[in-house]
Amino acid sequence: MSYCVNCGVELDDTARFCPLCHTPVLNPNQPVDAAAPTPFPEEPGEVPPAVKRDAAILLSAMLVSVAVCCGILNLFLRPGQSWSLYVIGAAVMLWLWLVPPLLARGMHLLLRLLLDIGAVALYVAAIALGLNGWRWYLGLALPIILWGGALLLLLGLVLRVNRHSVLTTVMVLTGSVGVFVVGVEFFVDRWLTRMWDPSWSLVVLTICGGLLIPLLVVRRVPSLREEVRRRFHV
Repeated sequence: MSYCVNCGVELDDTARFCPLCHTPVLNPNQPVDAAAPTPFPEEPGEVPPAVKRDAAILLSAMLVSVAVCCGILNLFLRPGQSWSLYVIGAAVMLWLWLVPPLLARGMHLLLRLLLDIGAVALYVAAIALGLNGWRWYLGLALPIILWGGALLLLLGLVLRVNRHSVLTTVMVLTGSVGVFVVGVEFFVDRWLTRMWDPSWSLVVLTICGGLLIPLLVVRRVPSLREEVRRRFHV
């Protein structure tokens, strides 16, 4: 058995170079065994990448089959209730979330977010259709979805510009949560009492604002920013 003269690692009889430091193996007393199989593969192997089109077809087939089966089952099981609309709506929502990004290479962030928001709106619309609740859907659910979607679009655009700043991402997310809950309480109050009486959302907004102040200080002070990056590995 040979050993590397440079690093001392134990060498296989078929080794021409040290696998650790790549030092040539020169041992006159034990020449390289060229006939024996090497302990390591000589050519790197690669797992073939998955074809996105095939994955999209598979996901589509699975979601369509679930939706169709539930729709047929609803005809025989409790036909007076349209419970299958919930499953069909969920299948449509998942399809819009998963399949278009697989088929469209380099889909724009704005278009992808619009598809995701539209998918949520369609799913809640399916629930409203099953419950005959178009009034609460148009007056409460849809405004909240659109409000959250608008904040999500703004959040995506901001994070796309500052994609390498973790502190900026945390600050934008924290502020978005506070603004979103204020909007939710506004739409709920307008739906229930026709008046806006902010209460609990201001508490959440105040907490988010209190969290933003130290984050802003850390972001503005280089020494604190470097200390946070060093301690939290960001």
